[in-house]
Amino acid sequence: MKAIKYTSIRAAKPAVLKEVAAAPGIGPIISVRSAKAHLSALLDLVAGGQEITITSDGKPKAVLSPFGGGKARKVFSGTWEHLMKMPVQTEGPFAEEIIRADRDGRGW
Repeated sequence: MKAIKYTSIRAAKPAVLKEVAAAPGIGPIISVRSAKAHLSALLDLVAGGQEITITSDGKPKAVLSPFGGGKARKVFSGTWEHLMKMPVQTEGPFAEEIIRADRDGRGW
């Protein structure tokens, strides 16, 4: 197991967290038991931009990642403009009729 050195936000000298190991294809991993015991140190690592995978029985179960580090979401803005471009329905069964027939067929 390779020890990872990190600089704590609170401490001036780097600390060594021996329980974190590097797994190929996954990155840094730590067991649930060790994560419980060293949560503050793990949070310092994550605050520094590191992602840590928590394992249980040797299988990845969760990932600790920096807050706000996700992809920017696309702003939802298309419904009203899309509805305004749709032609008005003038023939065929309307949505209310289809729903009513479905409910009546189920005995609601």
